[in-house]
Amino acid sequence: MREITLSNGKTVKVECLSCALTSGLIELDGGVVIETEYFHAHQDVAYPIKGLIILASKRHIKCFDELTEAEKLDYINLLTKIRKAQREVLGIENVYYFYNEDTTHHFHTWMVPRYEWMYQFGRSVESVRPVLLHARNNMNSGENIKEVMNAIDALGKELNK
Repeated sequence: MREITLSNGKTVKVECLSCALTSGLIELDGGVVIETEYFHAHQDVAYPIKGLIILASKRHIKCFDELTEAEKLDYINLLTKIRKAQREVLGIENVYYFYNEDTTHHFHTWMVPRYEWMYQFGRSVESVRPVLLHARNNMNSGENIKEVMNAIDALGKELNK
């Protein structure tokens, strides 16, 4: 079991965070953004950054090459649909995508938006960790959390219409 601190300050103990989220064992602040037969998309639970979406497989796998043909199609279509909504609904012009196979939980892609305030940490992949830590440690104000929740709601409405 791992203990994980969520962006709302709560801690949870789980074997696999993605399994706990996609199965509903952990209730997400703001809820699910969009869900398909194979994937589950939600606001990242650890970092309160508006529009930071995690696209996770429902099946416990770790690698791209483990996806079935149906999952591959669903993944790319869903990733594209979410990205379009990020741009059209939230005005997000740039996104960094991350996927790693040595994760402690299963297959997921981080869709990390880039905002002007983030450039104080740099403009490369190396800037992402300081950005995430800054958000976790300094952006839990009521006003920012309200913006994050509004973004989840707006993305969900757009993606599920």
